[in-house]
Formats: sequence, C-alpha cells, structure tokens
Amino acid sequence: MKYVWRIVAVTALWCLLVNAAAAERTLIHVVRPGETLASIAERYYGDPKRESVLVAENGLTSEGGSSIVVGLRLVVPIVLFHRVEQGESWVDLAERFYGEATRAFAVIEANDGVAGTQPETGAELIIPYPLRHVTEQSQSLRAVAKLYLDETTGMRTLRRFNGLKTARLERGQILLVPLTDLKLSAQGREIAEAQGALPSGHGDIREKQARIAKRLPELGNLVKSGRFAAAVALGNRLLGRGDLTGTQVVTIQRELGTAFVAMGEDELAAKAFAAALSEQPDMELDMARTSPRVLAVFDRARGKQIKSKH
Repeated sequence: MKYVWRIVAVTALWCLLVNAAAAERTLIHVVRPGETLASIAERYYGDPKRESVLVAENGLTSEGGSSIVVGLRLVVPIVLFHRVEQGESWVDLAERFYGEATRAFAVIEANDGVAGTQPETGAELIIPYPLRHVTEQSQSLRAVAKLYLDETTGMRTLRRFNGLKTARLERGQILLVPLTDLKLSAQGREIAEAQGALPSGHGDIREKQARIAKRLPELGNLVKSGRFAAAVALGNRLLGRGDLTGTQVVTIQRELGTAFVAMGEDELAAKAFAAALSEQPDMELDMARTSPRVLAVFDRARGKQIKSKH
C-alpha cells in the first residue's frame, strides 16, 4: 500500500490531550529498507492489520502515490497503564489523560468498571490510547468504527468520546478513537524498553492483580471448608507477591484473620484484621455468618486501631 503525508493542524490539540509523562516516552520506529507498514505493525503489535493505526497516528493517507521511505520516523502508539492512587476518580483520570471529564466512560469500560463506583485504590488500569483519525472524503462514522473498533458498539463509543450530535462526518474532521488493544508484542516491548519508551512494569502489575483475583475464591473456599493451614499458606503467598489492590489486601487479611482464630492464633488474627482495617477503616464482618470468637478478635483489633488514632 502506498502513502503520502496528510498535513493537518492537529499538533496543538494533541499536546493538550497527551499526558506529559506519556509524551516523553513516545515510541519511534525509523523505517528500514524493505519494510512496509504491515510488517512494522506485525513487529510491534503482532498483527499486520494494525497498520491502520500507524497510518492514522502519523498523518498518512492512501491518496497520492508515494510509498513510505527509508529513514521516515513513525510514532508507534501504545496504551498506557496507570496505578490508581487513593481518592482518584474515573473523572480525575479522564481529565488527566484526555482533558475531558465526559470521556471517563472509556476508562470505565476498558477496565470493566461500574458507573457510579470509583476505581479501586492500587489497581493498575488500562488507559485507552486516543488515536487521531482524520476523516477522508465521504467516510462514514460506521466505516471509522469498523476500521478500529467493533462496527456496532464502536459507533456509540466514537459519538460519546467526541461529543458528536450526529453520525455525519465532514472531510478533514478530527476524531479521537480510544483504543485498548495497542499492547506491544514481545519483540515490540523489547524495542520499546531499549528506547526507554516503556514505563517500568508496563502492564505487569495489572496482569499480576488479575492472577491474584482468580485465586481469591480458592482462599475463601479453604477457610469455609476448614482447611485453615492451607488457607494461611495461600494467603501469605498472595500477599508476598506485592502490588495488590486495596480490596485484595482486605480480602486476604480478612480470610487470614478468620483462619488464625480457628487455629487458636488470636494475636496473629488481630494483626491480620488490623491490616485489613488500615486499608478499609469501615470494614465490617457479617455478624450472622461469623463466629462470635472471630467477631471478638475483630472488634478488639478495631478498638486498638481507634485508640491509636486518638
């Protein structure tokens, strides 16, 4: 496929939308002899069809007749990952990364969040990449959605993210397309790390948290079935992995506290409950389903915590 540069006045807009830290880590590829956009997309994303992303991001168009040339510097877009700090909301993230609070829905949906709730402290979230797309002659919103997203739901996403009141597009109109699937291949990641374009632990924490989440039901079942020693071993292993979300810490420490009480280790149980309460001070146990012994140790831990704050 052949391309020429499309010159559009989008630089100022882009600088406003891209987080400064992300801009410092821009991944650049310099075209080599024999390379095509498809082969470059294959290198970085493991998918040659993602050449459309390179076309849009670098202001290329199929109009004209010039091929990409050796030495051409191409920006390779990648998704960001963000570790949620205490008190951060979906709106905060949308304003920080996109400059618009109304775009919070894109971050919520990308991370299976629920509208009306807030992101979990400590969770590593995917921040969809706001790809620039400049519409061509007679290009429809459906065509743009089909190019990058799901053809049906993608239209709704594009309309909401860009505040469009109609699906009608004009030639040269700039659309921002929130993409979540711009994760690098192993080869692409290696290149990005060599360039210093990849933040430390890029996406690793999110994957670790996902693995831990899958083990939490197992931990709960061990406690319910009376296998307390096994529960303590598993709980400590999970805690030892680090980088947990606040909710994961609370869940594990709560189960550990219950298991320790059953094993006659009340002091260890109190420490576990105190650790859970430090993450979630308003945590409560189900009085109908929790044994009086566990409730007593929990109340003692909460009482000590309250006194320490005064």
